[in-house]
Amino acid sequence: MSTEDNVPDPLLLIVEDDDAFARTLVRSFERRGYQVLRATSLDDMRALLAEATPEFAVVDLRLAGGASGLACVQVLHEHDPTTVIVVLTGYASIATAVEAIKLGARHYLAKPANTDDIEAAFERKQGDAEVELTERTTSIKTLEWERIHETLAETGFNISETARRLGMHRRTLARKLEKQRIK
Repeated sequence: MSTEDNVPDPLLLIVEDDDAFARTLVRSFERRGYQVLRATSLDDMRALLAEATPEFAVVDLRLAGGASGLACVQVLHEHDPTTVIVVLTGYASIATAVEAIKLGARHYLAKPANTDDIEAAFERKQGDAEVELTERTTSIKTLEWERIHETLAETGFNISETARRLGMHRRTLARKLEKQRIK
């Protein structure tokens, strides 16, 4: 409990499968006065949500076994639409950023992101029209990856249905997902 006016510390859920990074985030947020829960998968997160409703959540886009953090964002938002969700990823793409926001995330940050960056993202309620535009062209691999993630989100992260819609074999899609690490 916070000593100020007996207001409880804000509850933060971190969904991250990288132990070292998660431990760093947990310690850093605890020092800032948060109560922190940690999940490593969608199932872990669901179990925690049965017991608690976090005010804030930090979700890694790519979880162990190729699982997508977008499913976690969707479940968190359905559980409590007021939860402020920030998605972290090492492979930022337009498609996944758009889907994360559509599914209920407040903000989308590329790794490495620190506690200051995440807290600033929690506070952002509006977009920023002053953000610099980049002139970087998009590669074919990035376009393919964005299309795969867009279709994954459309199918509720069903690998077989995504492969069918993309016109590729399921094993080929599984290999592409495994090959392209999003951390």
